[in-house]
Amino acid sequence: MPGEDAREAAKTVTGSLEGWPFLPELPARGPGADMTGRTLGMLVELYARVEPSGWRFGDRPGRDTRRSHAWLREDLDALEEFTQDFQGPLKIQAVGPWTLASTVEMRGGEAALSDSGARRDLAGSLAEGLRLHVEDVSRRVPGARVVLQLDEPGLAAVLLGRVPSASGYRTHPAVDRAVAESTLRELVEAVGVPVVVHTCAPGVPFGLLRRAGAAGISFDFSLITQGDWDAVGEAVEAGTVLLAGVVPGTDTGGAAGGPRMSDPAGSVNGVRSLWRGLGLAPQTLGESVVVTPACGLAGASPAYARAALARCVTAARTLVDDPE
Repeated sequence: MPGEDAREAAKTVTGSLEGWPFLPELPARGPGADMTGRTLGMLVELYARVEPSGWRFGDRPGRDTRRSHAWLREDLDALEEFTQDFQGPLKIQAVGPWTLASTVEMRGGEAALSDSGARRDLAGSLAEGLRLHVEDVSRRVPGARVVLQLDEPGLAAVLLGRVPSASGYRTHPAVDRAVAESTLRELVEAVGVPVVVHTCAPGVPFGLLRRAGAAGISFDFSLITQGDWDAVGEAVEAGTVLLAGVVPGTDTGGAAGGPRMSDPAGSVNGVRSLWRGLGLAPQTLGESVVVTPACGLAGASPAYARAALARCVTAARTLVDDPE
């Protein structure tokens, strides 16, 4: 979400999304409040700091780790304030193991992705940290059914061997798909709550994520091609929920509430077309699809972010009221 005010963000999210609010991230506050820094602060017995080249693992917790913990506490306090007596699903999110491994550097400057032992340690630490995070949120909001979103925008690049090395002159070898799947599966099993995997890059590995145990797959709907249709259909038939990103994450069409926001029903026409193309019953749309922004809203204005969330709610209702 945009801005730096945790209470305002929590108020906006809980007011706009009464059926499924989430714990906001406010990266505008700086390192430690960004998605990578927040997740690194959740790790157990692993620590990272900000270097000129980005986040790098270190020997002990330092200023950046303490800042990450402080931002998260502030956000959780605000969420707790605005979810008194809340009953229902509540989403939290963190960077997934593969995007994290391709983003964070080891002491020598190369990404953790380059070392299989470092990848295993990172995945294990992340799984334990997220399990503890889920427990904390559940204590703060006793009526919540916590859903964890793993942000994996780098997963496709990891699987295709497109993550650049520190020098930029080569790329890291592609990770075996079976290894990627088993790592995700172990994390899903460890956290003990439904897990949604979000990737806003082309080439969403629907089959891999479904087999890894993801309860839902979140993606930028505009990047789906006809070549993805069979995998999407198999996921739906297996009971995987699709979180279809159909609302732009930033205002590219005028002022908030302007032309791009004027036709909520039109936002999901592509979803209806996909359903018809797959031969799926229109009546299942309301059960199988969640309408979301295409990606995060941190780059939007506060007014646009509020309008985008409202548009998601309205567009989702049209899938139920007028599925065809």
